[in-house]
Amino acid sequence: MKHVLRTIQPVLPMLAAATVAAWALPSAAQVDPNTMVNAFETAGGKFEGFRRSGAKGVCAAGEFVGSAQGRALSVASAFSGKPVPVTVRFSMGGGNPKAPDNARSQRNMAVEFDLPNGERWQMGNISAPIFGAATPQQMLARLESLAPDAETKKPNPEKVKAFADANPEVLMQGKYFAGQPVPASFAKVNYWGVHAFGFVDSAGKKQFGKWIFEPVDGTQSLTDEEAKAKGSDFLIEDIRQRVKAGEVAFDFNLQLAQTGDKIDSAVTPLPDDRKKVTLGRLVIKTVSADSTGPCVTVNYNPMVLPKGIEPSADPMLAARAAPYAVSLGRRLVEGAKQ
Repeated sequence: MKHVLRTIQPVLPMLAAATVAAWALPSAAQVDPNTMVNAFETAGGKFEGFRRSGAKGVCAAGEFVGSAQGRALSVASAFSGKPVPVTVRFSMGGGNPKAPDNARSQRNMAVEFDLPNGERWQMGNISAPIFGAATPQQMLARLESLAPDAETKKPNPEKVKAFADANPEVLMQGKYFAGQPVPASFAKVNYWGVHAFGFVDSAGKKQFGKWIFEPVDGTQSLTDEEAKAKGSDFLIEDIRQRVKAGEVAFDFNLQLAQTGDKIDSAVTPLPDDRKKVTLGRLVIKTVSADSTGPCVTVNYNPMVLPKGIEPSADPMLAARAAPYAVSLGRRLVEGAKQ
């Protein structure tokens, strides 16, 4: 018990802040965070000590150097041009710590910038330009439709179909993954922020945009035969070897929104022709041991933002903080695993 208390104590202020932030949201954006986390556990299985989303992963560290374009858009200290330490977690989507690496499914790259004067910037980025739900209510209902039947132990196909027919946008992300080949590496796939954020410059001008981290040397995928031959557990060792060889770097690019663009929806990407600027470069330098590392107590809450970066009105963005805090609290009590 003493060990649990020592582990939880440093993050108690973060948990409290996330809970307060949740109840400050408009009522339309509120879903009880315990109910949401329970739904994740019911639909995807409960694996004690693991994250309820992105359970299978590995922690890494590196640095980010911002660009002149970043400094022109925002006063955020991340873009100073000086190296900024970053803590990064690569993972598979979902709550299963044994998720197969050779599936056409989601990869994640969560990032925390350790900025001057105690500031933090956290983000969760995924390997698709769209999220799986437009609102927290829709996300909860989707999870509830996927809950296993008491008798069959499998989701009821009629319930799944009925919900999907009434909410076709929840299928768009899955269709995207089904149409993409299996990525060859955590280091060789694009990662989107999916939510819009406002970048505020020294004059107070705000430019909204959606970001994407793109591998410096381009993406790389596997054929179906290559993916099968790789097996279900190759990504962590692959990223370890690529980092050792000094091969892992991403350009942090921002797609600029224009007047009339929909910026409050995580299921609606910006038009492809929107201008893109490079905010800087992220370089991964080390990978932690599988079961340890500084990521264990990091929430990667996308509402943790520095001065100069502001959230959009996207209800899915605003509603993520409290469930993340609940999930972290449960993991720490259970004995958090990497």
